[in-house]
Amino acid sequence: QGRVTTAMPGLKPRTRVHRGDRLTLDALLEPDESLAPQPVGYDIRFQDNDLIIVDKPPGVVVHPGAGNRDHTLVNGLLARFPELAVLPRAGLVHRIDKDTTGLLLVARHTGSYRALVSAMAARRIRRTYVAIVNGTVESGGRVEAAIGRDPVRRTRMRVRADGRPAVSNYEVVEPYRFHTRLAVRLETGRTHQIRVHMAYLGHPLAGDTRYGGRRMPAAASPELQACLQRLDRQALHAASLTLQHPVTDQTLTVESPLPADLEQLVDTLRSDHAANP
Repeated sequence: QGRVTTAMPGLKPRTRVHRGDRLTLDALLEPDESLAPQPVGYDIRFQDNDLIIVDKPPGVVVHPGAGNRDHTLVNGLLARFPELAVLPRAGLVHRIDKDTTGLLLVARHTGSYRALVSAMAARRIRRTYVAIVNGTVESGGRVEAAIGRDPVRRTRMRVRADGRPAVSNYEVVEPYRFHTRLAVRLETGRTHQIRVHMAYLGHPLAGDTRYGGRRMPAAASPELQACLQRLDRQALHAASLTLQHPVTDQTLTVESPLPADLEQLVDTLRSDHAANP
C-alpha cells in the first residue's frame, strides 16, 4: 500500500517520493492582500451559498491589470463578499470586456469554483449575447475561425490560422434598415471573440471603434445619426447564462435586460425602420 508521508519539521524538499506512497497535504488558502476591497457599482441577478451571477455595467474593468489596479469588478466583489479573497480572481469564472455589459458567473468557494471552471471548459455553460451589428445579416450561421493577437496593433485581436480555436453561433433576432440585432452564443471564450468574428464577417458591432463599427449610414434619419453618435461603446450585452448548478445539479437560467443605452438604440433603430419601410 506504500507509506504515508506527512509534513513535519526537518522534512526536506529533496526527500524522495516512492511509487505507492500517499501524500497528505493540508493546504491553507490565503487571501490575496494586493487586492483592495472597494465600492464598485454592479447588480446581482442571482446568489446562493455556492455562486453569484452579477450584472456588470459599462466602463468597469473585470479584474486588475496593467493600468487598472483599482475599482475593478474584482475590487467590488471583495467589498461585498470578503470571503472571495481566497479564490482566484475573487471567484470569477470568466470575463467580458470593459465596455461590454451583462452577466458574469462567480463561485463562492473552492468546490463550486472547480466545478464551474470545469463546466466552462467543457462548454456546458450556455452564454448568449445581444449584439447589434452594422449591415443587414440575412440569416444565422456559425463562425469557426481561430483568433490570435494582431502582430501590428497589439491591442487588437484578429482571425489568424495559428490562433486559438474560436466558435460563435449567431441568429437573426430583428433586422433594421442599416443594422441587425443578433443573438450570439459562444462555444469558446477568446478575447474580443464576438467583436472579432462579427468584423470578420463584414458586420462589426455598432459603436466598436477598435474593429470598424463606427460607420455612419448616410441615409439614416437625424434621430438615428444622433443616437449612433452618442453610443460610446460596442453594442454588446451578455444577456443570458444557463448552467447546471454545481451543488444541486438543477438547471439555472439567469437573464439580464438590455441596459439603457442599448435599449434606446434598439428603439431608435425600430423607429427609423418603421418610418422607412
